[in-house]
Amino acid sequence: MDKQRRNFLKKTGAAGVVALAAGASAPESSLAQGAGPGASPGSPAAPKRMTFVTLRSGDAYGLGVKTDLGILDVTKTAKFLRSPAPTTIEDLIRRGDRGLTELVKVALARRTPGFFISEDRAEFGPCVTNPEKILCVGLNYARHARETNNPIPKLPILFNKFNNALNSHGGTVRVSSIPAERFDYESELVIVMGKNARNVSEAEALSYVFGYCNGNDFTARDLQSRSSQWMIGKTCDGFGLLGPYLVTADQVDPNNLKIEGSVNGEVRQSSNTSDMVFNCAQIVSYASTLMTLLPGDVIYTGTPEGVISGYPKEKQVWLKAGDRLTTTIEKLGTLRFALT
Repeated sequence: MDKQRRNFLKKTGAAGVVALAAGASAPESSLAQGAGPGASPGSPAAPKRMTFVTLRSGDAYGLGVKTDLGILDVTKTAKFLRSPAPTTIEDLIRRGDRGLTELVKVALARRTPGFFISEDRAEFGPCVTNPEKILCVGLNYARHARETNNPIPKLPILFNKFNNALNSHGGTVRVSSIPAERFDYESELVIVMGKNARNVSEAEALSYVFGYCNGNDFTARDLQSRSSQWMIGKTCDGFGLLGPYLVTADQVDPNNLKIEGSVNGEVRQSSNTSDMVFNCAQIVSYASTLMTLLPGDVIYTGTPEGVISGYPKEKQVWLKAGDRLTTTIEKLGTLRFALT
């Protein structure tokens, strides 16, 4: 053991070291405790009351935890402490805590500056980096359906994005490279699944959710309207913004969150998730009757009123390179990105 690590563990105290070691030896089948209603015996225990980010380093992604001391670089800390804690968001969602909670406690107790990064210096990746599925719900706010002269849907309208669309807090959307002109914003609450879900009831649906984050379902309306299928207007490179934070589900009531979107500092969307036609439990339950939802799958839950396509035609000024956009959701922070 090198001198720096020995001094760290000595100052941290034996309890934290024992807890980290216990995390290494605990069988995964024992981790279902605390995973929530509907968890199978093999379901990994999800962390509680934590806020995660994805840290980007070149082409690599690592796990970060938001703390009062800054963002804890879990990859760096786990390597230093020889901890089995997960070091990517995918590993965490799919395989559970595995000592992460104790790792964070040890790091905070020691307050080693080298383990923490200030948010203004962090380079973010999408807060979920490799979902199997990216589902989106169309026309899911009543006032948004009305502003676009569409009927209120009787069932959730589902469409898809692909992983090429994933983008991050602080990222850019290269609209100048897209053969389109009518670019529009869609601020959205995003569900991130935490467990396999197939034919789950509405009553249990939210227990299958790992957490929630901000999203922006960026859209090229002229591509979207080329046919009855919306896909090509929705899944161009960079059109799926996620972040900056992924907040564990135990901290969020998804049915009553203020949501706002702005362009160049001007608020364009201001609503509440209570205006959803189908709430998060209904969306998860319905989707699970059609397909198996997997840990790490992402669901954009729809956008409120205020999109450009809902304006009278004479007032529609489409987005362009140089515009700066935000999505802010209560308890989930602010997602910022720019157009180039």
